[in-house]
Amino acid sequence: MRQFREAVEARDAQAMQDLLADDVVFTSPVAFKPYPGKAITSAILRGVLRVFEDFRYVREINDAGGRDSALVFEATVNGKAVTGCDFIHINDDGKIDDFMVMVRPLSGAQALAEAMGAQFDQIAAEAETANGANE
Repeated sequence: MRQFREAVEARDAQAMQDLLADDVVFTSPVAFKPYPGKAITSAILRGVLRVFEDFRYVREINDAGGRDSALVFEATVNGKAVTGCDFIHINDDGKIDDFMVMVRPLSGAQALAEAMGAQFDQIAAEAETANGANE
């Protein structure tokens, strides 16, 4: 998904948020339970921008219909190399309604879990603020 890739590469959190459906579901590589909703997904993505260093997409795979994409990335988190993939599905309105991330190796996933855990209070506060603004 070219638009999302460009927004991430530009580190444009607002453009990333604008591409999300209200009912988007985010599946984290380090949490068991998915996160439903635009507010929490946007907050998580902003947290990711804070913890990933040297982030870059290295490959993009799209289905023929243009609804499913896989964006392979490389980054560093607290000195650990991470390779991962963003699996993105687009709804009928052209918005991201399903966003799943997978990462490897285990040491990189552990570093990501630790770094995002340290961000979680801020992520939760940002999501709560956004939810309050939408009511």
